[in-house]
Amino acid sequence: MDKKKAVKLEQMEAEMARLWEQSQNETDNKKKQKLIQSRNKLQWKAAAMRSGRKLSKQTRDDLVAYSFIAPNFIGFAVFTLIPIIFAFILAFTEWDGNNPIQFVGLSNFLKLPSDTFFTASLKNTIIYCVGTVPLTMVVSLALAIVLNQKVKGRGFFRTVSFFPYVASLVAITTVWSMIFHPTKGPVNYLLMTICGIEQKNLPNWFSGNLIMLTLILFSVWKYMGYYMVIYLAGLQGISSELYEAGSLDGATTWQKFKYITWPQLRSTTFFVVVMLTINCFKVYDIAIMLAGGSQGKLSNSATVLVYYIYENAFDYWKLGYASAVAMVLFVLVLAVTIIQFAYEKKLED
Repeated sequence: MDKKKAVKLEQMEAEMARLWEQSQNETDNKKKQKLIQSRNKLQWKAAAMRSGRKLSKQTRDDLVAYSFIAPNFIGFAVFTLIPIIFAFILAFTEWDGNNPIQFVGLSNFLKLPSDTFFTASLKNTIIYCVGTVPLTMVVSLALAIVLNQKVKGRGFFRTVSFFPYVASLVAITTVWSMIFHPTKGPVNYLLMTICGIEQKNLPNWFSGNLIMLTLILFSVWKYMGYYMVIYLAGLQGISSELYEAGSLDGATTWQKFKYITWPQLRSTTFFVVVMLTINCFKVYDIAIMLAGGSQGKLSNSATVLVYYIYENAFDYWKLGYASAVAMVLFVLVLAVTIIQFAYEKKLED
């Protein structure tokens, strides 16, 4: 060992001794832990220097750990993080994908209030969320409560309820289009034969104001099975002793639900509401498949924010304006999520 390395080792040993003595005299636990960590790092460096290795054991362990994380992180950075950052920057510019990018400041955002197509898509998205979230939650919870009981064919009905979620979207939207067909569908046929509605007055479920109702009903039917499974997991986590105690006190079925089931499912319901809200704001494929027609174009009564972003970006090549609309959607989802988390925290306190 050369003199420089020996001198450095002596200095490191002296520093380790100082840190050890200081940690023994320290009363604050946090400061004491920091001193011990600093001493351990010096020990690893001293051990690496004595063995002649360029990397200490801790450094090698860290590199191995980072090597496992790196592929996923690189994929996330390239395909998610960088595009998000670029979209934020693009919202303040004007660009068609070919010509040079021009910085326009807040111009894209100032155009939004006067854009009738944007206001229509925003209104439709909010209506869709307000209609879909509570209805899906109620139906999923009701299904979970029923199918959590010891009923005959429980497994079959659970499978049937979950099937729409895993089925092909193209297939099930085609079935719905046939069921709600204005002239040939069984729904309008029942309205005509049972309710006595004339054929010319039968509703067109895929146009006008009824299209949002159709989208909401379809979404509830498709997603209720998935959230039913989540509620089933929550129900099975509730202790049966609570229900036994309620029965001994003479509680009715409604009182058991109100004072036992619902409070115990609060965290599950919070998760369901947050995930449902985010998914509803991102709706695109359902609207296109049900209301897009053969050309995949949505009318003002069915346009949603994600479709309007796609239309501006890839039909009109207004990439800066599309990014501005995307930022509005991002802020809207973020604000709703923060409010939900704040409300949940307030309930816990």
